[in-house]
Amino acid sequence: MRTGATDAHAPGGGHCAPAPRPEPATAPGDPAAARVGIVIATRDRRAELATTLRRLAAAQPDAPVTVVDNASTDGTPDLVAAEFPRVRLVRLSENRGCAARNAGVAHTPTPYVAFCDDDSWWPAGSLARAADAFDAHPRLGLVAAATFVGDGRRPDPINDLLARGLGAAPPGLPGPRVLGFLACAAVVRREAFLAAGGFSELLFFTHEEALLAQDLAALGWEACYLPDVRAHHHPSQNRPPSAWRRRLELRNRVLVHWLRRPAGRALRETARLAGAAAAAPEARGALADVARDLPRTLRDRRRLPARVERDLRVLER
Repeated sequence: MRTGATDAHAPGGGHCAPAPRPEPATAPGDPAAARVGIVIATRDRRAELATTLRRLAAAQPDAPVTVVDNASTDGTPDLVAAEFPRVRLVRLSENRGCAARNAGVAHTPTPYVAFCDDDSWWPAGSLARAADAFDAHPRLGLVAAATFVGDGRRPDPINDLLARGLGAAPPGLPGPRVLGFLACAAVVRREAFLAAGGFSELLFFTHEEALLAQDLAALGWEACYLPDVRAHHHPSQNRPPSAWRRRLELRNRVLVHWLRRPAGRALRETARLAGAAAAAPEARGALADVARDLPRTLRDRRRLPARVERDLRVLER
């Protein structure tokens, strides 16, 4: 299952410093009647973001939208303020990567929060169906949506993986249990998201979904795939360099193991990365990143409950 596939927040560096406090947000419209708010993290994609905001205004006119700008340099926040006055705008003074979404949730008071990237959106009816599932299932913490790509709305291959999940939907849940999702196609119960600590400041980009799914499960919250909740993704051409992305993927796979998995498994992942480092420059860089970040990682380490570890091993087999 894909563990980190969104990158609207990615450019601007491979490591996240301690998070600054967000600057005051602009005033939004009244969200009092809404069950689901929408949070978008963005950086230097003003054209794609404008298209997404127009699509959301047409498809989800009652949902309050919060845009978190990850220190863009292309005038993105000024565009939002000038052309989308009903959108709440949170300006960050530095690029916080995936953790920018946490600032958006902090400014979104609705009981449920849907995430978008600046190149994805939610069609009419999807968020209402997600909210109905949350209302009916009080231990449901996250809904993983079906993702459809491009103007042709091709099913993303991850849909099949999510549909298999951990087996058929058990009694009392609306869909198959999952331990992964795409952030640009997920809706969370705000209470559960905050209890789990949100997206990782340490990881910055990629694998943040896997870690959050594990932390939700550790707290007893369920995550389910609901195919009738749909998200549309139009992948941006403005993407970070592939070598930079690959280096972070390799780093974060190892760090997530050290954060939550048994030491033996974490050691094996580290050894696998070290073995690849001789031939691959991205692996050498990732190994150096792991060495730099391992002390902080170990301070944040907490083992998953046995039931969650068992579920992960089922998926890995």
